[in-house]
This record gives sequence, structure tokens and C-alpha cells, in this order.
Amino acid sequence: MQLEFLGTGSGQPSKFRNVTSIALRLLEERNAIWLFDVGEATQHQILKTTLRPRKVEKIFISHLHGDHIFGLPGFLSSRSFQGADKNEPLTIYGPKGVKDFVQTALHVSETRLSYPVVYVELTEGVIFEDNQFRVVTARMKHRIESWGFRVEEKDHPGELLVDKLKAENIPSGPLFGQLKAGKLVTLPDGRTIDGHDYVGPAQKGRVVTFILDTRPNDNIERLAYHADVLVHESTYGATDDEAKMARAHAHSTSVNAANSARRAQVDKLILTHLSARYIGPLVKILISDVRRIFKNTIVARDLDLIDIPFKKEGHHEPK
Repeated sequence: MQLEFLGTGSGQPSKFRNVTSIALRLLEERNAIWLFDVGEATQHQILKTTLRPRKVEKIFISHLHGDHIFGLPGFLSSRSFQGADKNEPLTIYGPKGVKDFVQTALHVSETRLSYPVVYVELTEGVIFEDNQFRVVTARMKHRIESWGFRVEEKDHPGELLVDKLKAENIPSGPLFGQLKAGKLVTLPDGRTIDGHDYVGPAQKGRVVTFILDTRPNDNIERLAYHADVLVHESTYGATDDEAKMARAHAHSTSVNAANSARRAQVDKLILTHLSARYIGPLVKILISDVRRIFKNTIVARDLDLIDIPFKKEGHHEPK
């Protein structure tokens, strides 16, 4: 599981930051990619990566401001040009209006997609669940309807303790599969053993939370509780003047994000959606201010690729 930041700026593109789009790379887990927001020129950013549009199976849209959706029609069209077919559908989860926006753009431009698109209008709670993942949403507080997302990976079954089996002279073969499934197995020598005694502890699934464009609110911490990674907007910095601007424009400051991360007891905070003013020394000041509150914080840059490893038993990141 990896995060790839296709755009980390707010409002409009700048020389150093494109507008918002984040890829959650689930290539090992399900051979798929999920996108969170698709700002203008997202498809151009993808050309600088190893991402393949046909691997994108889900798109989650936080809200309908242009810097989060203007890249959507172009990306959908390019996915079609690149050979996606009827067996490679795509689902778009978004606020009311996202379907009208996409279909109007495609209709006016006379664009025909070669694959089906399914639209899911966001509601509070679980919006997707299968045997690998669950996605939970909650409302944010922005100038228009806005949503946050919590992606929960299901726990992985424990590994079969092959060395222990060999030490007890238990023959390999089909019996190993039965033991890994936790079944009672009678061996050729008459012994009966319980598979649960030969399977290691389950590997805790990972959790990633996406909070984009919002004032501080209680739902942030509910979605981020004990997350491995919290991706949080940080349109403004730590000064009093910037805090006033954040309140006026319904955004968050870096300090807001850090306080949410601390209260939610997350492992890592990644700041994104930065104003174009944050370049060079100002980024260093921003990160220094935040780390006084929440140590394990980084500021995302365009095209950053960040691994989300499994937690080691008994290991906790410093806060």
C-alpha cells in the first residue's frame, strides 16, 4: 500500500504544486488504484509516474470545487483512449452533482467512454465494503458540501508456522492448507492437531484517512482515530492572520491538522493542499511549527511516493 501525491496545492496550479489529487496504490493488495480527488491536469501528472489509468477502479471526490474535480472529464476520456473496456468499470463516489458534472462535460464534448461508470452519491457511514477493504465517510465543514474518507484494510490472516510444523514432524502437503484454515486435522500417525496452534497472529490491517477542505470539526478525529496515516489539508500556516483567513474561507491551518492528529492518536500526519506561498524557507517554518505539536509530520510534495507499511508488533511511531 502506497500513497502517491499527484497534486498538493490549493486553489490553482503553481510552478511547484499542481492542484489536488492523491493516488492510493493498492497494486499488491488488489492490483488496483484508487484516486482521491482529480484536480486539473491530474492526467498530466500521472504521465510522470508508473500509474496506469486502466488500473484506477475507484475515484472518491471530496467536494465539487474546481481544484478538486476539473481533471475528472479528461482523465475519464484518456482512460477510454488507453483501452479500458466493458470489463474494466470505474466507480465514482462523490457528493450530489458529480454525476451531472461528468455527464454534462462528456455530452457537450461528444465523448463516448468504452467502459461503464457507476456513480455512488455519498452518505454518512460505510459506502464500500468487501473482503479486503471498508470505506467510511463523514461530512466536513466547508463552503459547500464536503466529505472526508477513512479507508480501512481488513486484517490479514496469520502466517502458517512452518518451522514449528517441521519440528514436530508433521508432513507437508494438503494438510498444511487445512491447518492454515484453522481446522482440526488427524495425521497418518493418529495424532489430532488444531490448526489454530500453528498459525501466527493476524496482521492488523492499515488505515488511511483523507481530510480535504474543511474547517476543524469533530468528524475529523472520528475518521482519523488510530489511523496509520492521516492526510490532512493545510491551506494556511500557524500565524494568527492565517488562522483568521482559514476561518473566513472554511479551511484548516497546519496547527488545526496537527491537533487533530494528536487527538486522534494517528501514527503519521501528511500535510497537503498548501497555498502557493509555501515554498522554500516558508515550508521549513510550517513543518517546524507543526512538529512542536505532532512530531511525525511531513509536508507532501508533488509526485511524492510514500509507503504505508504494516505495523510491527509492539511498535508505535513517536507523536
